[in-house]
Amino acid sequence: MDTDAFIAVHRPVWEKLARLTRSRRLEAADIDELIGLYQQTATHLSTVRSTNPDPALTAHLSLLVHRARLRITGTRVPLWRHARSFFWDDLPAALYEARRTVGVSALIFLVSTMVVALWFGLDASARELVLPAAAQRALAQHEFVAYYFQGEAAGFAVKVWTNNAWITVQAVVFGVTGFWPVVMLLQNGLNLGLSAGVMAAYGQLGTFFAYILPHGLLELTCVVVGAGAGLRVFMSWVRPGPLPRLWALARAARALVTVAIGLVPVLLLSGFLEAFVTPSSLPTAVKILIGATVWSAFLIYMLGRGRAAHRSGITGDLSDELVGDRIATAG
Repeated sequence: MDTDAFIAVHRPVWEKLARLTRSRRLEAADIDELIGLYQQTATHLSTVRSTNPDPALTAHLSLLVHRARLRITGTRVPLWRHARSFFWDDLPAALYEARRTVGVSALIFLVSTMVVALWFGLDASARELVLPAAAQRALAQHEFVAYYFQGEAAGFAVKVWTNNAWITVQAVVFGVTGFWPVVMLLQNGLNLGLSAGVMAAYGQLGTFFAYILPHGLLELTCVVVGAGAGLRVFMSWVRPGPLPRLWALARAARALVTVAIGLVPVLLLSGFLEAFVTPSSLPTAVKILIGATVWSAFLIYMLGRGRAAHRSGITGDLSDELVGDRIATAG
């Protein structure tokens, strides 16, 4: 099929359908015409998909047919149902789909943190290359703990939230490079490992865990998940599978946006824990228990609910009606 000729012949039908779909008021004759044009355009979409699956044309006609169908049926999905579908189906499915690259990200982060912590904790000369002895003492004796008591708790929570959200946005934007998520993980591992090494060297390792674990379990998991989702976009570009490379990349990127949006309230919860639970007067065991409970709930949501949504065919991507069908390619 000659795609250009097909478009030239049928463009007036599609343009008229688009105008009727956008019209605020439709008379009886307009509704009849809308239904007829919808049926014609649906036939055109089927023809394109079966004979010459051009990605741009398929996506355009899919969206046009979808909008026309909604106008004909008058279906309006309440906002709360969209929110429920997003948080109960799309987000956990997108998180679960990225589980392998999230696992790789977690390994990179944990190994870098442990190596740096052991190195700086056991080698005084290595610590002094990064921090003078006076700065190390100040960090261990008061600065590490004082960080969690700066300013009003609500303002501190917002500051932490925006900082962590910015890190997630970087994973979204630069994940396709495959380079930036790894740099981000190594940087966070270096910072955390340095603090752990210094605190351990001055006999304050217990204090370190007491102030890191209540919020850090969830916060650092979000960082790892964001980096892992970014790496998944990179892998979809390197190994697209049966889809055209740009289609595979777009599919993974849309799922990554789902992850990025979904992590925003999780990061807000993490900021709340860091501002209100970590510096609170609660017993250390209780604060860690609260953090571990929230962290466990997130993992169950990601792996448990995500697995169930994934098995039902949900990927976190938009529907086929909005983005078009997959196109099989040889090789």
